[in-house]
Amino acid sequence: MENLRNSSRMEQDALGTRAVPESAYYGIHTLRAMDNFAVSGRTVNAHLLHAMVMVKKAAALAHLKLNTYPAAIALAIVQACDELLAGAYSEQFTVDALQGGAGTSTNMNVNEVIANRAIELLGGERGDYSQVHPLDHVNCCQSTNDVYPTALRIAAIGRVRALSQAFAVLQEALQEKETAFADVLKLGRTELMDALPMMAGQGFGAYAKAVARDRWRLYKVEERLREINIGGTAIGTGLNAPVKYTFLMTDILQELTGYGLARSEFPMDPTQNMDVFAEVSGLLKAASINLMKISGDLRLLASGPAGGLGELELPAVQAGSSIMPGKVNPVMAELAGLVAMRVIANDTAVTLAAAGGQLELNAFMPLIADSLLESLEILANAVNLFEERCVRGIRICEQRCQEQVMNSSVLAAALIHHLGYEKSAELAKQASREGRTVQQVLVEAQLLPEEEIARILNPCQVTRPGVPGH
Repeated sequence: MENLRNSSRMEQDALGTRAVPESAYYGIHTLRAMDNFAVSGRTVNAHLLHAMVMVKKAAALAHLKLNTYPAAIALAIVQACDELLAGAYSEQFTVDALQGGAGTSTNMNVNEVIANRAIELLGGERGDYSQVHPLDHVNCCQSTNDVYPTALRIAAIGRVRALSQAFAVLQEALQEKETAFADVLKLGRTELMDALPMMAGQGFGAYAKAVARDRWRLYKVEERLREINIGGTAIGTGLNAPVKYTFLMTDILQELTGYGLARSEFPMDPTQNMDVFAEVSGLLKAASINLMKISGDLRLLASGPAGGLGELELPAVQAGSSIMPGKVNPVMAELAGLVAMRVIANDTAVTLAAAGGQLELNAFMPLIADSLLESLEILANAVNLFEERCVRGIRICEQRCQEQVMNSSVLAAALIHHLGYEKSAELAKQASREGRTVQQVLVEAQLLPEEEIARILNPCQVTRPGVPGH
C-alpha cells in the first residue's frame, strides 16, 4: 500500500476519489474511462486528437486576448498544446476509440493532459489543479458537444484533402496508361463473354473518368465540413460562451489550420445533426465501389497467365505461394479491393450512428469519428500504394490481345450494315465452328471486295462511333 501511495496521486471527482499513476498526465476522468470502455484496444484516432488539441490552443489564445484568466495560465496551455501538436506525450491519450458519452471522455483526456503539462511548465506538480484546471481553464467556454464536432470536421478536412490528392495521382497514372495503350486492339467483354473490340487504352480512360468523379465529389464536400459549431457549447445555444470568444475562435482556427472554416449561423444544427459526416462517408463508399471495380478488372485481365485472360501483366511485388514455386499473385490489386470493402462496411456504421442521434445531441459521435477517419486514412494509403506498386507498372501483352481478337467472331458486328444481321450472325457461327477468323470466312465467301472488308474491319473503325466502312 505504501508503494502505491508513493507511485500515485489521489484525485477526486463527483463520484469519489481514485489513485492516478504519478507519472500520468491524464487524470481521474480518463482513468474511469479507461476502465469503463476497455472494448477495442484501440485508442482515439490521432488526427482527431491533433485537431482537438488545436481547438484547445485556439481557446487559450482567445482567452489570452479576452483576459478571461491570467495570461501565464493561457501561455502555459498554449505551450503544452504546441508540445502535443509536435508529437509529445502521445502515449497519454489512453481512452478507447469506442466509448459512450458522445466523446466526453476524449475531451476530458485532452483537457487533463494539457492541464497537467501546463502545471509542470508553471513549476507545479501534476494533479495540482489549483494552478491550471482541466475544466475551468483548458475547457473554459467549451463543451464536448461543440469541441468534438468542430475537431472532427477539422480532422476530416485534412484527410479528405489527402485522399483527393491520392486520387489525383491515380487518375494521372490511369490516363498515362490510356495514352500508352491507345493503339492496342483487344476484346471488350460484357457479362464476361466476348463483346465488341476496343483499344486497351479506352478501358483505362474509363477508369480515369470514374476516379475523376471521385476527386470532384470529395472536393465539393469540403464546403459542408468547413461549417463549425464552436461556441455553441452544450446544445448549440451558446450558453457560457461570450460572442467575442466565439468569433475569435473561428478566426484563430482559420489561422491555425489554414482552412476556410466558418462559424455556423445556427450552431444547434451541427451540434446534433451528423448528416455531413454521413455524406462524406457515402462518397468514400462510392469511391470504394470504383476502386473495387478497377482493381477487380485488373486482376481478371491479368489472370493466368497461361490459364486466364493474360492480357495485362501486373508488377510482381512478392512471391505468391509457399508451395507453388514461381507463383505471383496480384496482391496490390487485392489490397485495394479489401480496403474498399472495409470502407463500405465502415459506411454502414457511420450511417447507423448518424441516424441514431436523439434530440439535441448524437451520443454515437465516437463511432462516427472512428469509422470515418479510419476510412479516409486507409483509403488514401491504399490508393497511393495501388497507384505506385500496381497501376504505374502495368504492361500490356499485345500478342495475347491480338490473338484473342482474331480468334473471336465478334468482328462480325461490323458487318451488320453491309450484310444484315442474319448473314453476319451466320458468318460469325461459321468462323467459330471452323476455328477461323471472320475476315478469312468473309474473303472466302466473296460477299464483299477484299479492300472493302479490310476497310470495314480496320481496328480504328471498329473501336470508334459510326458505321465501319462508311
